[in-house]
Amino acid sequence: MLGSKARTIRTTTSSLPRSLAQPRTTCRRYSVPTKRPDDISPPVFSPQRYAEHAAVPFDFFRRFFKFSAIGLIGVGLFSWTVFEGAHAWVENVELAPDLDPEVHKWEWDVEADRWARGPSGGTDPGLGFTARHAVRASWMAHNWGIGAPQAAPAAMSGRSGSGELIVVEARLEIAQAFLTVALQRAAQYPEKLGPQTLTELLQRHASIVERMGTREALFQARRDLERVWASQKGNGIDAARTALKLGDLNQRIGDREDALSWWARTLQLVTNQATPLDIPPPVPTSVPASPLAQRTLISTLVSLSAFYATTGQLRQAQTVEESSLNLLRSIRQPESLETAPPPQALHGLYVLHRSALLSIHLAEVMYALRNKQLTSMEWLDRAAESSERVALALTGLPLIHPDAPRSRIPHPPSSESPLLPVYAKSRTMQKPASSLLRDARRTAAEAYNLMGLLIEASEAPDAQKKALECYERAVGWAGVAHDRAGGIGKAGEGTLENEWKALWNNYVRVRNIEKKDSK
Repeated sequence: MLGSKARTIRTTTSSLPRSLAQPRTTCRRYSVPTKRPDDISPPVFSPQRYAEHAAVPFDFFRRFFKFSAIGLIGVGLFSWTVFEGAHAWVENVELAPDLDPEVHKWEWDVEADRWARGPSGGTDPGLGFTARHAVRASWMAHNWGIGAPQAAPAAMSGRSGSGELIVVEARLEIAQAFLTVALQRAAQYPEKLGPQTLTELLQRHASIVERMGTREALFQARRDLERVWASQKGNGIDAARTALKLGDLNQRIGDREDALSWWARTLQLVTNQATPLDIPPPVPTSVPASPLAQRTLISTLVSLSAFYATTGQLRQAQTVEESSLNLLRSIRQPESLETAPPPQALHGLYVLHRSALLSIHLAEVMYALRNKQLTSMEWLDRAAESSERVALALTGLPLIHPDAPRSRIPHPPSSESPLLPVYAKSRTMQKPASSLLRDARRTAAEAYNLMGLLIEASEAPDAQKKALECYERAVGWAGVAHDRAGGIGKAGEGTLENEWKALWNNYVRVRNIEKKDSK
């Protein structure tokens, strides 16, 4: 019986699930779950924990240097692209030759600045990578500047030929420094260069250092041009232009005999004389056929006129000025400056302005020789009218006042009117046209100022009123509006500060006198 019960119990127990069949030795809520070996955390001070903490900053710095390198490479590639793009623009656009046939006909392309490759434009490949970039960088500094004035580096100062302390523009310093690098390269490998490369680099270097104005710069410019003259062998129109520049430089330095000698060589070359002219050189009796030779001849005559007038040789100055004006009248002018091709019109305006300069010189000489005041007034009136015509033509303005087209009232001064687009957008004519516009405004201001002084010295009853009108036009051509409300102006482009002060003082003085008389 006990055996049967035991069998019954075993049978019943074996039929139960295993989890219920096994006896529990502990309570379920106090049981500790068993962890796998992979889930077991290392001790707090174990090497594994130190490695995990050290990996965080290493990963940060790795990503930091990675993205920094990508950024630097991107900025570098962008800067290099902009840098080379600017040089490519200068090489292929700014220094490209002008293909306009009218420009070639009137030889403005020959007169244009060339930067080491002659008429084909651009820079000489024989200079190499560094020197070609230096030439283009010099062009950029000279034509585009170096940024805002307050951001420009301090310029060097020096003494002019008269001993006056002057300050050199920083852009000129940088431009000549880059050209010096190119000249050094050209001197090292002359066999790789084109026939005109070294000559043109020297011409550009001389032009830039001459504009600095210091005595040392003038001597350096003369040395450069003497090397240019030696390479040209005294032949052709380029040699004539070099001789003219050497004459002007020697005059600024104070070597008068050398100046006269160089001007005589200029006249000899432009007139195709077989033998050298006498010193002092006489005025030629005919003009050359070449437009550039005509402009070179006229510039030489203006330099001679100023030389004789400023050195006290008044009779010689009068002879040169009267002969030169007669010679200039023989140059055929276009029938209409408005309808003529721009290169031809610019040539005609150049001749007209130089005749105005000679007229002012002659008026001053006649007054110094005690001639009748009316004679000087007539020459000054011609100079003022011619200069105004040049300035108005270059800006596209009419000669007659726009508010009274049927009258003969002249157009008011236009010192702030821009150059005509046909000249401003021309790579070849932009520089001579802008220089001519600046000089024409200055000449008109000078002529009116001198007329005002002569009128003041006369005994005419309305002398003060007429003098004030002359001073008003002089100030209008020489200055620009600064304070329209108060009627105060400032010196315009190309007008020296001391010249402006003299013009402004004359205007204010006579205006105050007129106000007192009217009261």
